Amino acid sequence: MNTRRNRIASRALWLLVLLMITMAIGRAERVNNSSSAGLFWSTAKEDEDQPRKAERNDDSTAAAIVNDHDELDGGFSSIDGMLQWAIGHSDPAKLKETAQDVQRLSPSELKKRQMEIKELMEKLKTPSDAQLIQIAIDDLNNSTLSLEDSQRALQELLILVEPIDNANDLSKLGGLSVLVGQLNHPDTDIRKISAWILGKASQNNPLVQKQVLELGALSKLMKMVKSSFVEEAVKALYTVSSLIRNNLAGQEMFYVEAGDLMLQDILGNSSFEIRLHRKAVSLVGDLAKCQLENMHKVEPPLFRDRFFLKSVVDLTASADLDLQEKVFLEHVFCGLVFCTCPCIVRGAVIVAEYIYINFSAFF
Repeated sequence: MNTRRNRIASRALWLLVLLMITMAIGRAERVNNSSSAGLFWSTAKEDEDQPRKAERNDDSTAAAIVNDHDELDGGFSSIDGMLQWAIGHSDPAKLKETAQDVQRLSPSELKKRQMEIKELMEKLKTPSDAQLIQIAIDDLNNSTLSLEDSQRALQELLILVEPIDNANDLSKLGGLSVLVGQLNHPDTDIRKISAWILGKASQNNPLVQKQVLELGALSKLMKMVKSSFVEEAVKALYTVSSLIRNNLAGQEMFYVEAGDLMLQDILGNSSFEIRLHRKAVSLVGDLAKCQLENMHKVEPPLFRDRFFLKSVVDLTASADLDLQEKVFLEHVFCGLVFCTCPCIVRGAVIVAEYIYINFSAFF
């Protein structure tokens, strides 16, 4: 007899839990289609129906409101939270009546209900960042995807790769190779955003830097720096800087790809967009500092070129105050002048000439 009662009790408990989940999901869907103000009004009305409950003090009421608001903002964090919410928002009489109805379900009907609940819970479940990244990558791999949807997928990735853990997942999920491939896309916005994502993921991240460099992205990005589309060129130079900053292997590849000539072309040409000048100055500063920290390495040709050194010094005469500040605050002069002994003489002469020509009136 006791065994039978236990079985009945166990089944009744399971049915009650099942019912609570069903009601919670139904209530959650109704909440999502209404305003939060509506739910708080409903809660207040229920409180009026039961005006005085001794066990409820001000603190517990405030906590309940906060919890309700959390459910509205972010959904249910767990099944336990869902059940608690269902209990707190259910009419006991109706709950009992519905539980009795559920008990009369046949095993096949009960199983069907379980499957329906499982499907609903899957729909309500918030996907992880890794799943969202995978969805965006799959979209980009879809050759029938519209241009607008491709741009949307890239914009989502641009946000998702900001945390370093997500950036590290890109290669595992096949995202880096897809993004490098997008650098050849005929649409300039697709190329621009793809480069931007690679730059964000690579910034101060040696693992991703290495992975992107191995995929041959550097040469493509350096070609994009010469693009007639300003935004594309700016984002490409940003990504080049992110890839080779504090990365000796990347810097060697940069010089092999004639990166010194690329920088000289940008800094020596006043017609280039001012943002390109700023990013180029920052990159020169990074390269100079890295050279100072690795004196055992052969000095790159960039710092032996008198015309290049002069083009950097000339930037102090720019009308753009931000650019002037970058030239000084990034310690570009220090890096250029003191990289090696021969550079000290050349750099000092150039700086002295500049000061004499432009500031002699003040002495």
